Amino acid sequence: MKKSILALSLGFAAFGTGPAVAADAAKIDWSKIKATTVTLFYPGQSSYEWVRSAEHKGANTKVSRGASCTSCHDDKDAEKDLGNEIVKGGRLEPTPVPGKNGFVDLGVQAAYDTKNAYLRFQWKTNNPYPGTEHQYLRYDGKEWKVWGYPKLDKVVQEGKQPGIYEDRMSIMIDDGKVAGFAQQGCWLSCHDGQRDNAKPFTKDEVAANAMLSAIKKTDVRKYLPDSRNDPSDWKTGKTVDEIAKLKAEGKFVDLIQWRAHRSYPVGMADDGYVLEFRLGDAGKDMFGGNADSKTHAPKFMWDEKKVGYKSITADSQARRGNLFLIREQNAVPFDPNAGWKEGDMIPDYIISREDAKGSAADNNAIASWNDGMWTVVFTRPLGLANADDKLLKAGSIYNVGFAVHDDNITTRGHHVSFVKTLGLGANADIKAVKLP
Repeated sequence: MKKSILALSLGFAAFGTGPAVAADAAKIDWSKIKATTVTLFYPGQSSYEWVRSAEHKGANTKVSRGASCTSCHDDKDAEKDLGNEIVKGGRLEPTPVPGKNGFVDLGVQAAYDTKNAYLRFQWKTNNPYPGTEHQYLRYDGKEWKVWGYPKLDKVVQEGKQPGIYEDRMSIMIDDGKVAGFAQQGCWLSCHDGQRDNAKPFTKDEVAANAMLSAIKKTDVRKYLPDSRNDPSDWKTGKTVDEIAKLKAEGKFVDLIQWRAHRSYPVGMADDGYVLEFRLGDAGKDMFGGNADSKTHAPKFMWDEKKVGYKSITADSQARRGNLFLIREQNAVPFDPNAGWKEGDMIPDYIISREDAKGSAADNNAIASWNDGMWTVVFTRPLGLANADDKLLKAGSIYNVGFAVHDDNITTRGHHVSFVKTLGLGANADIKAVKLP
């Protein structure tokens, strides 16, 4: 086991130097830039609705009136205490994950120049290896099926599937236009009804919902209160025209996500926003599904001439190395007549930097994993004029929230921060330093 950990750490340290497009970020001397430690905690099902309910004793009225989370949770170790309590199980965590840590200390540094903002994050992973694996397509002897699910999913809880999901680093950005974000941050976007939250949606409810049908969505994800007639009821979505007006007024939050499987290998972070749903920016992401919509068979497989195999198995030695399927580097079209055997596995996602286009392709990121710690650097252009981006500029201050998904988990299984401020050359909780 120790050898496999060493192989991963050495391999990914070298691989994580990033492509040439992000070379500027790799040359920044971060030792000269102050690091701020932000403690992230495990929130469980502490949704927008819960923090306003009588169960949130002594604080629900204050929250409903717009008070900040930190007006009560202001002790030095408040986040650690909250996370360590919630992660054990109870009302806010009905499906506790064995071995899950209650909090994560996130190191944050920031810099900027005339073109970009640079955000550097460091955190220790719960596992002694980087979480770069994601779900697979597995051949069962007759057809290809998804194999590996996040740890909060019922099939993993029941032991029917292994827990497999990529690590993730996310930041939400508000420029002061979203009412309440400066006080309550990402709790504005987390609601009952969403995946893995209390009172989860049903397929029939979603199918009958006019707003979700209008935007062609089949589940319930993050949304902001302004997008609903009743902020506490996801079913009460406003009209497409009303939401378009909110978006034009800038009443959305930017959401940048670095993904250890789906964006890391091509030196990027995806670009999205939250308003009526968690949405991607206009254009195309750097990743896409690898399963054919009709046959469910893979579209691409590994190029055996380049990597030494066309697929892997659950006990394969290859799982200790690079398991990305990158269209320009190591992938070839899937051959259905290649002698597939039960247990053969191919990644469920295909990654391509060349495919990333438009506003969705704004953000670059470099990363490395060494001695149990991820180091991730975002490069975000200043002055973006896209309708789905927050415009970052020198001298301005932004409200931000951070999240880390770690240990094969997604949705609410992350660790999150209370709201912080980020200043580009302006005094804030995290002050970005102007580069020479």
